[in-house]
This record gives sequence, C-alpha cells and structure tokens, in this order.
Amino acid sequence: MKISKTAAASARRLFGLCQTDGRLDENKLRTVIARLVEAKPRDYAGILGALQRLTRLDLERRKVTVESAVELDEASRQRVVAGLASQYGTDLAVQYQINPSLLGGLRIRVGNDVFDGSVQGRLTRLASAF
Repeated sequence: MKISKTAAASARRLFGLCQTDGRLDENKLRTVIARLVEAKPRDYAGILGALQRLTRLDLERRKVTVESAVELDEASRQRVVAGLASQYGTDLAVQYQINPSLLGGLRIRVGNDVFDGSVQGRLTRLASAF
C-alpha cells in the first residue's frame, strides 16, 4: 500500500517521539497509537501502516543470529554479546544456532549486517576468486 508523503513524514515524527535515549519505548508507542486511533486524522490508516513498518524495522535491527559449527561455551557467548553490544547497543535479542556446514568459525547476522568468519565462507570466497 502506497501512502502519502505527509503520512510518512507524520509517522517518522511520531516514531521519533516514541524514542527514549535512542531506543523505542513501547509504552509511548502504545499511547501514540491509541491517540491516533481515537483522533482519526486524515490518512490515519497510512500513518498506522508506516508506524508498523518503522517498528518492525527497529525490532529487526535488534535481532541477532549467531551461527557456529559447534556449541559455544558460555565464555565465548559472552565475548560475542559484549562485542556486539559495544557496537549495536545492549538491548539485542540473541539467538544461537548450530550449523555444521560452517566447518568452523562464526557467522553473525545483526539486522541486515552479516559478519562471516566461518571456514565455509572463506572457502566460498576463495573459490569465487578463481
């Protein structure tokens, strides 16, 4: 669904108001949505859709998937989370997966960023270089 520029701008402005210290405050977001539905300004359905999209993108930015060939011990997990927290913030949702096809190393996905330090990834890059 295509929305108007004014609805998109209003959604961005409202989404910015729902931020506290650079992080999304769910209580503020609920209040904004309730007031928006109650007031029903022009193109409020478009504004709600854009707010939903912005919220989804913000949540996806905080989602972390760590893939390894073997189970990581607790010290390794803490090092990975500490390194990611220094770069992306502390409120990350981390999920660990075992992927034997990696052969070794880690593949970390944070939102749209992918850090591939796996043996399988290196072999793939080496094969594509030839």
